[in-house]
Amino acid sequence: MPTDTTAASTGQQAAGTSGRKKGRKGRLVVLVLVLALIGGVAYGAYWSVSTVRASFPQTEGSITLEGLSGPVDVRRDGYGIPQIYASSDEDLFMAQGYVQAQDRFYEMDVRRHMTSGRLSEMFGAGQVDNDAFLRTLGWDRVAKQEYEEKLSPATKKYLQAYAKGVNAYLEGKDGKDISLEYAALGFENDYAPGEWTPVDSVAWLKAMAWDLRGNMQDEIDRALLTSRLGPKQIADLYPSYPYARNKPVVQEGGYDEGSGTFEAEGGSGDGEGEGDGSGSGDGTGSGEGAGSELGGGTEGGTGFGAEGDAAGFESQLTGLQRVLEDLPTAVGVNGDGIGSNSWVVSGDHTVSGQPLLANDPHLSASLPSVWYQMGLHCRSVSDKCRYDVTGYTFAGMPGVIIGHNQDIAWGLTNSGVDVTDLYLEKITGDGYQYGDKVVPFETREETIKVAGGSSRKIVIRETNNGPLLSDRSDDLVKTGKKAAVESAAPDRGDGYAVALRWTALDPGRTMDAVFAINRAKDWDDFREASELFEVPSQNLVYADTEGHIGYTLPGRIPTRAEKHDGSVPAPGWDPDYEWTGWVDQDELPYEFDPERGYIVTANQAVVDEDYPYTLTTDWGYGARSQRINDLIQSKIKDGGKISTDDMRQMQLDNSSSIAKLLVPELLKIDVGDEHVREAQKLLEGWDYTQDADSAAAAYFNSVWRNILKLSFGHKLPKELRVKGQCLWVEPVNTTGPADEAGKVRECGQRSASQAQPDGGDRWFEVVRRLMADEDSEWWSTPKRGTRPGAENRDELFKRAMIDARWELTAKLGKDIDSWNWGRLHRLFLDNQTLGSDGPGFVKYVLNRGPWKLGGGEATVNATGWNAAGGYGVVWVPSMRMVVNLDDLDKSRWINLTGASGHAYNAHYVDQTDKWAEGELLEWAYSEKAVEDATTDHLVLKP
Repeated sequence: MPTDTTAASTGQQAAGTSGRKKGRKGRLVVLVLVLALIGGVAYGAYWSVSTVRASFPQTEGSITLEGLSGPVDVRRDGYGIPQIYASSDEDLFMAQGYVQAQDRFYEMDVRRHMTSGRLSEMFGAGQVDNDAFLRTLGWDRVAKQEYEEKLSPATKKYLQAYAKGVNAYLEGKDGKDISLEYAALGFENDYAPGEWTPVDSVAWLKAMAWDLRGNMQDEIDRALLTSRLGPKQIADLYPSYPYARNKPVVQEGGYDEGSGTFEAEGGSGDGEGEGDGSGSGDGTGSGEGAGSELGGGTEGGTGFGAEGDAAGFESQLTGLQRVLEDLPTAVGVNGDGIGSNSWVVSGDHTVSGQPLLANDPHLSASLPSVWYQMGLHCRSVSDKCRYDVTGYTFAGMPGVIIGHNQDIAWGLTNSGVDVTDLYLEKITGDGYQYGDKVVPFETREETIKVAGGSSRKIVIRETNNGPLLSDRSDDLVKTGKKAAVESAAPDRGDGYAVALRWTALDPGRTMDAVFAINRAKDWDDFREASELFEVPSQNLVYADTEGHIGYTLPGRIPTRAEKHDGSVPAPGWDPDYEWTGWVDQDELPYEFDPERGYIVTANQAVVDEDYPYTLTTDWGYGARSQRINDLIQSKIKDGGKISTDDMRQMQLDNSSSIAKLLVPELLKIDVGDEHVREAQKLLEGWDYTQDADSAAAAYFNSVWRNILKLSFGHKLPKELRVKGQCLWVEPVNTTGPADEAGKVRECGQRSASQAQPDGGDRWFEVVRRLMADEDSEWWSTPKRGTRPGAENRDELFKRAMIDARWELTAKLGKDIDSWNWGRLHRLFLDNQTLGSDGPGFVKYVLNRGPWKLGGGEATVNATGWNAAGGYGVVWVPSMRMVVNLDDLDKSRWINLTGASGHAYNAHYVDQTDKWAEGELLEWAYSEKAVEDATTDHLVLKP
């Protein structure tokens, strides 16, 4: 019989009403778990069946929610994915808040504590430093400004309705009734979640923008490299984008000098507009204007030159790096490794005659997945109820981020546009120098409350360039007393500090954009809506049921003066290094129905070198995007047509472009040793695909890792190398082998997931350009024990093949027949917070894995790994979708984990096995298809 409860009593009934068709199996799993825990695991006596199941959502029957104007239907399919039907916008978004809180409130709660710098309230003193840094950034303060000053009345209404739904779920519940994690936290403190607010939802956009912020890491790394490498060597490590080989996103049309706008067709393309004058450069891609007072415009625009002792500033940047590594991630790997694939094919090239659109964002592997699948349907679309949209949402935020409605579909990839700059600031007393004046700081004092401890007070100082990040680290407080600058720079005095200028610290309208895109009906609506998508700047691909396809680059993108291109930290005291304005929306690149009939975005350059503005000096290098271009072209040549399943197969492509380059050369090398030769034979006839069961892929990736280590890794400064890996090295400015005399022992300082060389497509390009120079200094490496040194390319390759053979022997065993890539390349899903830092018992309960995966770094199936740190999976295609604009019910989707954030719920990781196998689920959209797929039906009543 259906049940009828009030919101306040839902928690007591949730355990008995969820997923009856899977209930018996779920009860058995939970019973086995609890018996095991009580049988001897620490804390086991505190756990019971009711503790584990108390927070499972009610998914059948009915619940009364005060505030609804009419009944709302919540239909869930066999994977627990909800489709919501309502008769007003407010009811729709209130129900979205309620349902997301049912499945994911703990995740939502952690997110809002992160964005507001209040993690210490949940997890204690260990999070104080993180909170201090996040308070300094001030995400929640900016979100509050957005809510109060920028967002439309309709958006505010939706946010209020969503918050009302979340709070209706929370009403009358203790922590243990909400999520198992709160029961675990109860061992340590008496934390209880507070009410949800609209600002909590808006602030999540800041966390997303932080992880997708562009080239700030490269800016830090280029400065740190100067301690060991010269300008030419740094330029070698940051080659310019290979436009001749890897196509940019926009291939038709261009910037029109006469009108000062970007034209989808034509355009003068002469690139002689005023722009910012920084050019594409010949080394880092940053032009000649990057040097300035911080190093004198040396080769490749790397900034910090040889003049002066840069140790103080390096100390600051090292401290900043440590802070960044410690921060919890929102969606990415703290800004590194963020990529995505999205492409759209017009009906001219598809089986159905209508467009197909694919998307798979590459983000940190998280449990639960950052995405939450959902449909939001007005029973009748009208002025009162304007939405009929489905796709991927963020738990904690109303609306759909990626997906489709009844008329259009869209996908997102990170554009990589440079929207952050670090500024070196001259501090004098209670102010900072700007021009020839001392300007007082803007300051505020904040209190960090600490669970189980005393509160901490911090003072936050801001300059005209943004908050002082250097105030948040013991290393940074020393403020670069020896930073390398020219004589024109101000006296060091008490030293220099580091400030951050970032577009996301200015109030914006991205939340408005989410709803505008959700209800867009055509290209014009979509373009108008995308203009509101200010931060983070994303590549947006588009298709509609009328057969059109398109691409647009929105975002608040800064322009800079001629001296400054954003590639290295700039002198904050010099007004000539300020941002000069914003690229006008009419000047930003786009395409609509290009003649070639398809558009690919995979973090490659957006436009060619003729575009007058420098969007970034640090594009991805196009390995994935060009492979997708090639796959599409191979399918459509001679009139071939692409199906929905063809799009899925492209998403799973494991081909390695760096293997295609290197393997022919590796096979030419006479390795001598029979055991190494045995491994070398694995590469003979290999098709360069990195399947999980491939022994050749395992060996090649180990060789690649060792090539990088020997050529570059051992020559980088300690600030970029893996923490704990120690070397005897020359103190400064050498890459070749040296005598033992005078060497010093240096140990790496960076986490394994973020160290260099990471092996991504920048390193593909570095090695590609060095291949012809067989005697380059980079190919030299000293002898180690019984393993030979190298003076040229082939000698180093031979050494890498030897090292790889014995590394895999240690990891996988002597028998090569037992080797495979999946044994090295494994995915572990750790539940956020307690899954990483909780007691071992709690980790056992919350975490899942491993899964043995194919794919790899900079492949279309981008299961990323960091070559400096090991072979484990660091980031993944966080979801995959293919939208069929001919019949939306024939669209397909998958999530990394499942709908539920509750450990041992049937939908905790019920999509992961299929995701790992490359399968996609049916994606019901029409009312009939949703009804046919329904396994659980809940009615929310006013």
